[in-house]
Amino acid sequence: MTFINENYLKLPGSYLFAEITRRVSAFQNENSNAKIIKLGIGDVTQPLPDAVIKGLQSAVDEMADADTFKGYGPEQGYDFLIEKIIAYDYASRGIDLSTDEVFVSDGSKCDTGNIQEIFGVDNRIAVTDPVYPVYIDTNVMAGRTGVLGEDGKWSEITYLPCTAENEFVPALPTGKVDMIYLCFPNNPTGTTVSKAELKKWVDYAKTNKAIILYDAAYEAYIQEEDVAHSIYEIEGAQEVAIEFRSFSKNAGFTGTRCAFTVVPKALMGYTKSGEAVSLNKLWNRRQTTKFNGSPYIIQKAAAAVYTEEGQKQIKNVISYYMSNAKVIREGIMKLGIEVFGGVNAPYIWLKTPSGLDSWGFFDKLLKEAHIVGTPGVGFGPSGQGYFRLTAFGDKDMTEEAVERFNQLQL
Repeated sequence: MTFINENYLKLPGSYLFAEITRRVSAFQNENSNAKIIKLGIGDVTQPLPDAVIKGLQSAVDEMADADTFKGYGPEQGYDFLIEKIIAYDYASRGIDLSTDEVFVSDGSKCDTGNIQEIFGVDNRIAVTDPVYPVYIDTNVMAGRTGVLGEDGKWSEITYLPCTAENEFVPALPTGKVDMIYLCFPNNPTGTTVSKAELKKWVDYAKTNKAIILYDAAYEAYIQEEDVAHSIYEIEGAQEVAIEFRSFSKNAGFTGTRCAFTVVPKALMGYTKSGEAVSLNKLWNRRQTTKFNGSPYIIQKAAAAVYTEEGQKQIKNVISYYMSNAKVIREGIMKLGIEVFGGVNAPYIWLKTPSGLDSWGFFDKLLKEAHIVGTPGVGFGPSGQGYFRLTAFGDKDMTEEAVERFNQLQL
């Protein structure tokens, strides 16, 4: 008899975005002539920048020549990419990292999910609520979350509500937690916190010997001052935080797959007997065992992001999406709907109108306006009564979507 990991049976229904796809497909089958505008999943639509394409093509040519062909590469990533990451993303902000503290991968979704493997199952996790579902679901799979209550909360998770009432700034836990998931600019709400607020979390983690798992996938979209692009801008953070970054949203790599995770050597976890253990070494051991590295041609393409041309081109792409965000944000605000985000992130978070709950507004928007968004409750209990739209669509389609909003009976 082969036994399964029964923690998988605790997962409710399907993954949020899979459920959205199912509902949209069912509607499209019944309404084949409907022109659906998708502003739900945070997938980019603009092509890869020219500099990236050239880097990719050059690497393909190398793979066609025996003298420059590459087979297995380092599981941690090639130095030519890691050195650029450190120089452009960290040293430029006064952050000192060594090459063996940066691990290149095939996506931040993978890393934020896989990172929990190096931690004990007895750790208590804390998540902002609403939250990116991967953080919770992967801990459910590991057996770290307890049971799911009727209120939509897991019994062994500490929830940190982020709503309009607290201006989407999570409060520190009242009790002790061991692993803290933070995402700023936030997915799904598109909101941020100040450096002073972030310092409170670093101090809490140091006092309680906790680890912050910091998702900075959207840092390139930050427009305002006093918003940290990296948690390591905060004094002491290298002692308590792991940071996740991605090329998906800043350079269009959602289908190309490249990201990186920073695990400082100063970061320690502990055995049950109290012995300090390097988390950098544990993550390195995990990666060398379970991961064969991001492809050479993809890493060469990612390195092209850091050329002078690449930097200019990705800024243009980011500006394109943030222009969409402004169109959505301002267009919906004119309707009297309460709107958040869309300033430092490509996500617009709105309160559902007319007393509708999140899925009720999803169905109304799909059926009456043929627009797809994401129900806020899919991100957690505190997301009920909210809704997320993305700015990653085509400019013309984004403008049309706002026009359709104007025609809704709200």
